[in-house]
Amino acid sequence: MDTALLEKTASELVAAGKGILAADESNGTMSSRLEAAGIESSVEARRTYRTNLFETNGYESAISGVILFDETIRQKMADGTSVPAALIARGVHPGIKVDTGAKELAHHDGEKITEGLDGLRERCAEYFSMGARFAKWRAVIAIGEGMPSAANISTNAHALARYAAICQEQGLVPIIEPEVLMSGDHDAQRCYDVSAEILEATFIACSIQGVHLPGALLKPNMIIAGIDCAEQISREEVAQMTVDCLTANVPPNLAGVVFLSGGQSDEDATAHLNLMNSMDIEHPWQLSYSYGRALLANALKSWAADDENSARHSQEVFNHRAKMNSLARSGDWSANLEN
Repeated sequence: MDTALLEKTASELVAAGKGILAADESNGTMSSRLEAAGIESSVEARRTYRTNLFETNGYESAISGVILFDETIRQKMADGTSVPAALIARGVHPGIKVDTGAKELAHHDGEKITEGLDGLRERCAEYFSMGARFAKWRAVIAIGEGMPSAANISTNAHALARYAAICQEQGLVPIIEPEVLMSGDHDAQRCYDVSAEILEATFIACSIQGVHLPGALLKPNMIIAGIDCAEQISREEVAQMTVDCLTANVPPNLAGVVFLSGGQSDEDATAHLNLMNSMDIEHPWQLSYSYGRALLANALKSWAADDENSARHSQEVFNHRAKMNSLARSGDWSANLEN
């Protein structure tokens, strides 16, 4: 394990003012989003949409890395340059989604285990040779009656740790993503308690598996009440409870935290991050972002307009959201900048 390379890559991914673009939707998910926007999905449509984003002028000032899907990392830009090479030329690290999806957990209705450990070492070696320098694996934890079960917590924590260890062995910085879902009517305290439980279990498993935390990143949910809960907390309370949960359950030698947006609105995701970075305390890790929809939802709508200016407008919208989140990294965002 090349710990120096891992630490260097991890620190660059959470460099000041920068975060990660999650453009790793599976073909099925990306097809659904294109079709919802009125675009017929195809290999070429997915390539054109994504490579248009990667050609945006200046986005690298706010984006340190891009998580790709297997299809995308093998594609080329309009000029014939491979997608990873084009990102590297801008000083942006290519990343790759390496899990194979969340499947039903045996004997536990409504709960899922993320799969993909079989053949992972070989896949990581191939992706590294293609230019990837970091990877992502997402576990999903649902809250409900009797959920999450001890089995769901333990199996996903173990899988995340095994994935992280294998990635590091092959030179890839692992992004460890134990996502507590927003679906449900649970309150924010319940979200806090479940998030604390999965974080604690995950880092215990990482210790057992020998994961080098200074060469790893965490991609957690923020502490937010379920979308069907009648009592939603304020932005300030989201920020405070999230920081409190991380402080109590995340080792201080981790390289950084890159939040998922998890269904939040674009502005909420930015505002919450901004509030956390505005606190009058020194966090032991960088607090950054690894957003997908919160960076790209409006960019996709603009691109789907399918007129002579749609590609440029899509890039402008993407650049704006990236800039807003870049400012939130230092607590310098404000709502009046959104106009």
